[in-house]
Amino acid sequence: MNSRLASLQPYPFQKLAQLIHGITPPADKTAIRLSLGEPQHAAPALVLEALKSHLAGLSHYPVTKGSAELRKAIVAWATRRFHLNQIALDPERHVLPVAGTREALFSIAQAVIDRRVNSQRPAVIMPNPFYQIYEGAALLAGARPYFLNATEANGFRTDFASVPEEIWDKVPLVYVCSPGNPTGAVLTHEQLAQLIQLAQKHHFLICSDECYSEIYFDETKPPVGLLQVANDLGIQDYQHCFVFHSLSKRSSLPGLRSGFVAGDGGVMEQYHQYRTYQGCALPPPTQAASIAAWNDEAHVRANRDQYRAKFEAVLKILQPVLDVKKPEAGFYLWPKLPQDDASFTRGLYASQNVLVLPGTYLSRDNGGDNPGKNRVRMALVAPLAECVEAAQRIRNYVESLG
Repeated sequence: MNSRLASLQPYPFQKLAQLIHGITPPADKTAIRLSLGEPQHAAPALVLEALKSHLAGLSHYPVTKGSAELRKAIVAWATRRFHLNQIALDPERHVLPVAGTREALFSIAQAVIDRRVNSQRPAVIMPNPFYQIYEGAALLAGARPYFLNATEANGFRTDFASVPEEIWDKVPLVYVCSPGNPTGAVLTHEQLAQLIQLAQKHHFLICSDECYSEIYFDETKPPVGLLQVANDLGIQDYQHCFVFHSLSKRSSLPGLRSGFVAGDGGVMEQYHQYRTYQGCALPPPTQAASIAAWNDEAHVRANRDQYRAKFEAVLKILQPVLDVKKPEAGFYLWPKLPQDDASFTRGLYASQNVLVLPGTYLSRDNGGDNPGKNRVRMALVAPLAECVEAAQRIRNYVESLG
């Protein structure tokens, strides 16, 4: 076996299963799971119809690049959404469909990181807390994670200016997540511009995980994206910029496993070659369903309406007893707790049959601090009534702690 596998930590949900092992929650309370960020809104009818009407496509092998129609639909959506009016996004050069952002965020590190560049181990910069795929991808590619703490003190945003010059020279790739998982923080135009300038200077690839970009609360202020900033700066060919988007959150289609990567044309050409060996082409019915999803915004606005209602109702219940704030975007709450996160999770489950995810399972000790300490992640993905019931049970538990 690959010796690097030993460097991986158990996945957060493995840790969670171990944490609650042996606990029997109250039988008179139905289980409510806020631990997993799996959207539970109904799949859009137009997407299901497109999927069913193209089942005959299963008789053919799909190509790695996906159909021209899918790439054109992706380009049209990204151009509209991020106002790409200076640097044209080319469906032949700048876009590849992927089987969800998870596999792409992992595989890009395997394709980009080269340990032969110098004798020192490469460093991959990532936020802390973070989506665990970033860390695993870096470790299995032979690199080491370099964490930037996202805390309340810095608005839960990573501070790129704090990275020493000698570290930048070892960096082939930087992961950013905006809106952030689990904090919901959105990187500003200025922060992304600063990162692009650093990438131009030090020649690394920015991998911007933007899978929560379509879940926000003010229809007039959608989160800014990396390609949008590159376009505004006039970065030709979107050099050093890669974005990752998915239909899982935007369209409540986690089981479709459909998304895309877009950006740097030179990197994309080589990444496409890598993927022809990896073998993750989307089935033709999935591509047809994806075209329908990217071409429609009505279901996405309806999706946001449901999340707005849930945040309003849940925060009204929780804010009197917990230090919890509405995020800038996304569907997570990241409250500060009256006890350590593992004890809170166990106690809540044991007394209320509500499951959340300890913050320390999503972060690492770094610089004498763990930014997930005494926090939990709550995913407001269930229906409104279930989220309200969960919030009331959480409030009951907090009040029982005195």
